Amino acid sequence: MLEIKKISKSYGEVKAVQSLSFTAHEGQITTLLGANGCGKTTTLRAIAGLIPLDQGSIILNGINVHEHTIEARQHLGIFPDIFGLYPRLTTIEHLEYFGKLHGLKGHILDKAVKNTVEILNMSDIADRRTEGFSQGQRMKVALGRSFIHSPKVLVLDEPTRGLDIFNVRLLRDHLRKLTKEGVCILMSCHVMAEVEDLSDKVVCMADGKKKATGSPAELIERAGTDNLEDAFVQYVS
Repeated sequence: MLEIKKISKSYGEVKAVQSLSFTAHEGQITTLLGANGCGKTTTLRAIAGLIPLDQGSIILNGINVHEHTIEARQHLGIFPDIFGLYPRLTTIEHLEYFGKLHGLKGHILDKAVKNTVEILNMSDIADRRTEGFSQGQRMKVALGRSFIHSPKVLVLDEPTRGLDIFNVRLLRDHLRKLTKEGVCILMSCHVMAEVEDLSDKVVCMADGKKKATGSPAELIERAGTDNLEDAFVQYVS
């Protein structure tokens, strides 16, 4: 479980996140929904322990992320907004490297790499260096390394960007499988169809603040609209 407690973060005079609070539960997909610049990526970076907070706290499975960052990361899988692939490494070498960073080795590591390649349909690029990969191919490698170690909490920043419809369907199926296994998934997204289809809970954001939260159906009902897009516009306007 993730508990976000009144966190704030500013960059100079820009208030990226302002007293934001919400909870993401195990076995559910919670989605941060908002326009570019609303504070989604800053929030996810803070959860990953990549940036310090001005105030507030983030508790991941009972661990304070900013007081015990290394311990918290053992439970966390991260798909960032910047992929940061090593161009001279192959897909399998990337997966092996990140698996080892999380303590996997021997046949357990081999099995995790094989399963990840199969889940994301990467057999055709498994032994290729990532230099020259398409956007979608780089996306899949970055996604694979985020969950190769079977984290209890998975944080995904726009996970479907760059993927074609077939790979989006693969990703959806895998995320649903992970929630059935009790994984807590927090992602950011601005594609309404994806949000409505995948999310158990949605946090609508604007200007670094939470404007509304609830399931897609609850948000639509409270707004008195016919769809999530109209409901979102109403909440953040």
